[in-house]
Amino acid sequence: MNLSVSSFDDLSARIAAVRDEHRERFPGGADGRQPVHTVYVPADRFSRSTPADFGAEALRLLNTHTPGAGSFGAAFGLDPELAGPVRERVAAKLSREPIEDVRIDFEDGYGVRSDDEEDAHIAQVVEAVAAAYQVKGLPHYWGVRVKSFADGGQDRAMRTLDGFLTALRDRLGRLPGGFTITFPKVVAADHVALFVEYLDRLETALGLPSGILRFEVQVETTEAIFTPDGRIALPGIAAAAGGRLTAAHFGVFDYTAALGLPPEEQRLDHPACDFARHVMQVAFAGTGVRLSDGSSNVIPRNDGPDEVNATWQAHAAQVGHSLRHGFYQGWDLHPAHLPSRYAAVYAFHLTGADEVIGRVRAWHEQAAAGGVLDEPATIRALTDRLRRAVDCGALDESVLPAS
Repeated sequence: MNLSVSSFDDLSARIAAVRDEHRERFPGGADGRQPVHTVYVPADRFSRSTPADFGAEALRLLNTHTPGAGSFGAAFGLDPELAGPVRERVAAKLSREPIEDVRIDFEDGYGVRSDDEEDAHIAQVVEAVAAAYQVKGLPHYWGVRVKSFADGGQDRAMRTLDGFLTALRDRLGRLPGGFTITFPKVVAADHVALFVEYLDRLETALGLPSGILRFEVQVETTEAIFTPDGRIALPGIAAAAGGRLTAAHFGVFDYTAALGLPPEEQRLDHPACDFARHVMQVAFAGTGVRLSDGSSNVIPRNDGPDEVNATWQAHAAQVGHSLRHGFYQGWDLHPAHLPSRYAAVYAFHLTGADEVIGRVRAWHEQAAAGGVLDEPATIRALTDRLRRAVDCGALDESVLPAS
């Protein structure tokens, strides 16, 4: 070498410093299980039995309209060999764990009420959550959505969250695990920073551990995509969250309405929504912030087969679109969405699963699989896919290749 060791020691140290700073900003994917959906239930309609009720109604619809593998495969356009295993697993899921994540809604799905009425519903929800928790009927993930700071609802949002957490602490003596707050309609990073300051004060007042109150933002405004001076807004929003941000959820209807799309084009698979989701993916890649797609507004008007099947086909198609674009979570609003959610998710994970397992196993054995020599990044993606499949119930843990 032409350089002595001492000549580049300083460069090596500076390179390491840049690497360490990068790792701090981009720690990698989020730890733990990601739910396949978030079910939104207006606060005045939430009861201790809501998750079980959703599951029972979804299972009834499944058994009524697709009593066997043939009708199930026809309803969701599945290969006959896949229809039976998918239907069996969907039915088991609806019986065992119909809702993976529930959000008790005090925002758009709930509407604007008087303070007395909303306060009364807070008390009702606290009793329902406490009762569900005590009988292990609370979903793995759960939480509340408060009103938006952008809409002038900041006082009501803070009052609702304070009242809910204070009453729940007094009722249970603790905050059950899996709790998340949804912070909607973000238009400015400053609002996120102020919300964090409020959470700091609330934790202190309630005697909660610092940082335990974490939240997700809803990306449903154009201002959440680009700042007024043309910069991507999402990194600033994440920075303002001060380490409390768990996820970013796309809001299809507010976003498409803000763009001026006509109502019939306000749908998850519109190209304008693809653009917003791709920006979200780039902005949050490697940060540990999970991504979720929005909801379908198509629900059956009655129990007739035409209505139910039309809902299932539309919803399953949009779920499939989200999955193909790398969004593995979405919103569900109605019991009829659960069969189509799990049908689409399970079919996605089971299609080609044997090939995925073979490629991962071959890589660990340092052998090509089917003429494919995969890169480590591809193997990580394939392994993540298998883990998601196991977490949601599409695959059994035993099928995972040893790493």
